[in-house]
Amino acid sequence: MTVFIQKNIRWIVIAAAALLIAAILIIRLRGSGNLIDGTAYVETVENLTGQNAALGMINRYSGIIESQSTWSVSKNNDVDVKEIFVSEGEEVEEGQALFVYNTSKYEEDLRQAEIDLERIHNEYDSTAEAISQLEKEKKNASSSEQADYTVQIKEQKLALKDKELDIEIKEAEIEKLEDNIENAEVVSGIDGVVKSINENDVSYSGSGDNSFITVMKVGTYRVKGAVNEQNIGDLYVDAPVIVHSRVNDNAWKGRITKIDTENAMTSESGSYMVMGSETSRSSRYPFYVELDSSEGLIMGQHVYVELDLEEGEEGISEGLWIPDYMVDLTDPDHPFVWKDDHGRLVKQKVTISETSEEFGKVKISEGLSAEDAICIPDPSLSEGMKTVLMSGEQQ
Repeated sequence: MTVFIQKNIRWIVIAAAALLIAAILIIRLRGSGNLIDGTAYVETVENLTGQNAALGMINRYSGIIESQSTWSVSKNNDVDVKEIFVSEGEEVEEGQALFVYNTSKYEEDLRQAEIDLERIHNEYDSTAEAISQLEKEKKNASSSEQADYTVQIKEQKLALKDKELDIEIKEAEIEKLEDNIENAEVVSGIDGVVKSINENDVSYSGSGDNSFITVMKVGTYRVKGAVNEQNIGDLYVDAPVIVHSRVNDNAWKGRITKIDTENAMTSESGSYMVMGSETSRSSRYPFYVELDSSEGLIMGQHVYVELDLEEGEEGISEGLWIPDYMVDLTDPDHPFVWKDDHGRLVKQKVTISETSEEFGKVKISEGLSAEDAICIPDPSLSEGMKTVLMSGEQQ
């Protein structure tokens, strides 16, 4: 059931919007005084089909443009950073130095480790000589002393094994210290722009990301959005979305590639927008959108993201689909709708080219446009009645 709802979420949203409008229409048409004063309440086709976000039925989520891919490096907290060579927003090339560790601690530890290794080698040599001496003495010992020598030799050989292990451990320690000193300078793994430098060792946005320096790859962008816990069920991976600019009418299409339910966002940034109002009171989760094209977008640009309700499901072709209950099918050969005509109600013949029983919709090929306003057929309606647009804008 959950999978079905996710796959058909846009049609569920459209249906919910249409049912809500239908309910209001029925109440108004049948409410006290509406039919007595000859008023018919109409709504635009684009609102009825869920094609107009202005109606407030489509949730919008705030987002920000970021790099499609990033490269980051975590800091070794056992040693201090001596110097940072870059700053946030700076362009860097692959292999360019980002920062360097203070290796004085490594160098001091290395000197001590080399002294320890020399001491262990000396102890090893002494133990080996002791074993050799015991084996010589054993050859000349009496039969009653043989057993005692055998025990001593075994103990010394065990001690020798311990020294061999100590040498291996200390040599590995030295190798690591030498490697740390040799690679004290950390370089970028990609060409890009320095996104962040975490000098205070804090987790960004409560996400558990403790990267010290993060570099964003330049050229390919994605959208990072945020959805609250109440609306996260509306989104799903591979859902088609429309990304809107906040400053003009530009829009881009894409698909959701990831919804990160593992890392809730706790900061006040990236708040979401639902039903036309912005809020950040409940837990929010990041989601990511891969764009069909990023032309015209810039890094860090703030945008809105909404589900693309116009993208057809399998079996639903492009065109003007309206709820079948909005068409008067009393005479199936001559279907019509009640339409607004400059403030007055008229019958408008329509041509139905396709029908979808699964979604309860009919495709209108002639007689109606998305800008027209219509109402639910009712026996009490008549041509010439005054019309009132539900969304508040007189035709």
